[in-house]
Amino acid sequence: MYFKYISSGISRLFGRFASKAHNKRIQRFINGVYVKALRIDMGEFEAPRAYPTLNALFTRALKAPRNMPDDQNAVISPCDSLITQAGAIENNTLFQIKGMPYSLCELLPYISKENLTPFEGGYYANFYLSPRDYHRYHAPIALKLTTLTHIPGKLFPVNMPFLRHKVNLFCGNERAILEGIDINDKRWILVFVGALNVGKMRFAFKESFQTNINAMVIKEFNIDLSVKRGDLLGWFEMGSTVVSISQKGAAQFTIESNRKIRFGDSIGKLEKKL
Repeated sequence: MYFKYISSGISRLFGRFASKAHNKRIQRFINGVYVKALRIDMGEFEAPRAYPTLNALFTRALKAPRNMPDDQNAVISPCDSLITQAGAIENNTLFQIKGMPYSLCELLPYISKENLTPFEGGYYANFYLSPRDYHRYHAPIALKLTTLTHIPGKLFPVNMPFLRHKVNLFCGNERAILEGIDINDKRWILVFVGALNVGKMRFAFKESFQTNINAMVIKEFNIDLSVKRGDLLGWFEMGSTVVSISQKGAAQFTIESNRKIRFGDSIGKLEKKL
């Protein structure tokens, strides 16, 4: 219980520091140290000195759009990340990493077990964004978005040491959950998991959505928005994890665990051609 308040407080303090525009010389120094310390490749972005705050550097946009697969049925990675684990959903079970299971029902406690039945035999993948990665996340396929839900929780780190040792890490951390339907009427769920120093999870289509607040209850927001594959959904204000979940029969995937991947890379194909 105490960790929840301590981690949230640390994350808020770090968020305030990262959002503050310091003197230009100091800010250039901060940005330069961050980029060098984490060995960030800035080839697709503006120079570090161009960002007025550390948070602007964290949430940097690409200078030019990434190339998408020519095949319109291809499912793409929603972000730059490491795939920590991926596979079929069996007996309501997913894995943080090999040997560390977690429950779909506990990850999505506001959805009844009966309404999660279509996901049995479906597919999931955990995309871990490290602090050095591009922090924006995008639509993996064309979707009609239906709901955005906020679940309060702790802010444990989601790095490999915690994935190996912290049971039910994703189920205990704060998370934002985006639900949608693809062109074949198959359901998809994207779970954005908060973590230490992730002060906010932002969504481009709903600026009023708030995370890392003193909330005690689950809040659900109805959405009626169609997005194309590759459209910007939002961004983490530091690295964290996206869990992609699709119902059985939605797509055939070609994902490998423990693989680095970039936003725009093909990770599978819709079952039914458009």
